[in-house]
Amino acid sequence: MQAATTTVGDLIADVADKFAAADLTYGHGTDNAGDEAAWLVFSVVGLSWDAGPAVYREAVSEPERARVEALASRRVHEHRPLAYLLNEAWFAGLKFYVDERVLVPRSPIAELIHEQFQPWVDPDGIHRILDLGTGSGCIAIAAAVAFDDAMVDAVDISADALAVAAINVDTHSLGARVNLLESDLFESLGRRRYDLIVANPPYVDADDMMSRAEEFRHEPSLGLASGKDGLDATRRILQQASRFLNDDGILVCEVGNSQPALEAAYPDVPFIWLTFEHGGAGVFLLNKHNLEELCQATASDKTS
Repeated sequence: MQAATTTVGDLIADVADKFAAADLTYGHGTDNAGDEAAWLVFSVVGLSWDAGPAVYREAVSEPERARVEALASRRVHEHRPLAYLLNEAWFAGLKFYVDERVLVPRSPIAELIHEQFQPWVDPDGIHRILDLGTGSGCIAIAAAVAFDDAMVDAVDISADALAVAAINVDTHSLGARVNLLESDLFESLGRRRYDLIVANPPYVDADDMMSRAEEFRHEPSLGLASGKDGLDATRRILQQASRFLNDDGILVCEVGNSQPALEAAYPDVPFIWLTFEHGGAGVFLLNKHNLEELCQATASDKTS
């Protein structure tokens, strides 16, 4: 008797049931078992996310089914993010290579890039962009796609992360416009000036580092931990960013769950907290004038 045909829809449902029954944590590209199962099956079978509903009735080959089940088993037993098992992640509609040398892309800044940071900037005035803490290169590459005349410097302290970013720059054929630099934040940037600085620095505080779910322990701590209150890197950015901005330039920086700590530490700074249609929070905007005033106030406090 011929074995029953397994369809894409059947396999997604089966994997989703296994994920739902396991003690998994999401947040590396999906937020539920069903979407995670669909991502796994679509990736292995080689299906486009633009495919219509009819694709769920397509047959899955035995080798494809076996590979899906093997990866699903690893996801359940290792609690390893699916992005690392597949070596792929999606950000701002673009596909990226990822492995455990970099964080899995998930920043809400993708939405800002899609909107070309409007109404906060005139897209025609954006010629030089800095991506601080580039990791996989996802923000730098997405920004280069969104601003097709801009030059982008992509900075990271980790040589391992920059090796991953180089793969993605090459994949997206952006080597002429995305420049990868090993630097501890602004340290190696000399006298460069930018119209837009986008920063996604480490911002996880000590308590959250200790209590984070197993899935997040597969990610490099260098890209997450930022001192007791999660603000070690952000404080440095706030003190230095104005020197690297053109007169009309802006800083957009993500601090995630450390937003309350930042507001408490800088009660007089007029942070603009950005809102997102598709979810996400903890991203602020300041212009060059705001940052210069912050530096002046800090210097005054030190001398008083």
